[in-house]
Amino acid sequence: MIKMTRIVLAALAVTGATAAMAQSSVTLYGRINTTIEHQKLGDQKATGMVNNASRWGIRGTEDLGGGLKAGFALESGFNSDTGTGSAWTHPTTGMSFARQSEVNLSGGFGMVRLGNFVPESYYATADYVSMHNHDTGPSSDALYYDPVWFGGLSTKNKIGYRTPSMGGLVVDGAVSLHEKDPTVGPSRNGYDLAANYNTGPLHLGAGYSSVNSNWQASLRGLYTFGQFTVGAYYQRNKDANQWSTTGNGSRNNFRLSGMYALGASEFHVNVGRANSWSNVANSAATQWTLGYNYNLSKRTKIYTYYTRINNGANADYLNGGSTIAAVKAAGAKGNDFSSFAVGVRHAF
Repeated sequence: MIKMTRIVLAALAVTGATAAMAQSSVTLYGRINTTIEHQKLGDQKATGMVNNASRWGIRGTEDLGGGLKAGFALESGFNSDTGTGSAWTHPTTGMSFARQSEVNLSGGFGMVRLGNFVPESYYATADYVSMHNHDTGPSSDALYYDPVWFGGLSTKNKIGYRTPSMGGLVVDGAVSLHEKDPTVGPSRNGYDLAANYNTGPLHLGAGYSSVNSNWQASLRGLYTFGQFTVGAYYQRNKDANQWSTTGNGSRNNFRLSGMYALGASEFHVNVGRANSWSNVANSAATQWTLGYNYNLSKRTKIYTYYTRINNGANADYLNGGSTIAAVKAAGAKGNDFSSFAVGVRHAF
């Protein structure tokens, strides 16, 4: 009898432990994305290896009961070409969780987020239509303007809220607290809003962000029919004191993208155009990209692309954060940029 009781108690203990483990989960994830590229900026040329926003992260959730869940996400960038840490947009060096570090609570009311995370207005517009290389590396969108992300506030010190799905519509809102940070200088809080509506093959989005009189507003659409997917976004923005202390003024920019899928192959094309700033003559630019992806599996692909940015006489658009140092150093207004790349991307 005593032996049977011990067996029953042991079984109950194991069952309880299993139930407790089932209530929470932690996942390790990431991607390694590396290219060999031949780049040209003005008269300067260079060939080398380029990291395309490689990263690793940990995310998890815990079921608190009654429909309430706690979650977290920690994400760190690294340079796949050298193995060193990548600080991404933050003024720090080495390995860190500068890409994302948040804690959240979610339930029937939606989700409340605290910490450091990318503006959802970017994901809802520019990133959504950049299909060929997930808006990373030298072929990423050089013309998109975000006053919060690329300004002094970056992605940190944020309070965010996400609504539950309302018939396919999800809305995100966030405030970035400036906290009188001396490295940012005179500043106000930053604000970010995004909306995504998905129904069948149609995907619509909108975004708005602002800080210190700098702002952007954008609209996005994407549609899939058969083996074709087409997408576009339009953005209106004003730069009062971010990219230029005297103020560049306002401008319009847009991007069109298309993909044709055939088995494991994907054929991509996209083109973007930024008009001249209202206060800066001859500051317009055009960017276009041709790409081909071959999916070896759901997690691994090999790919190639050619991208080019044609700058006006007073424009210097460049995806400098991912370019070869020798080419980046040649940056000057009016210089055109191009890159031919062959790469491998693996997700885990």
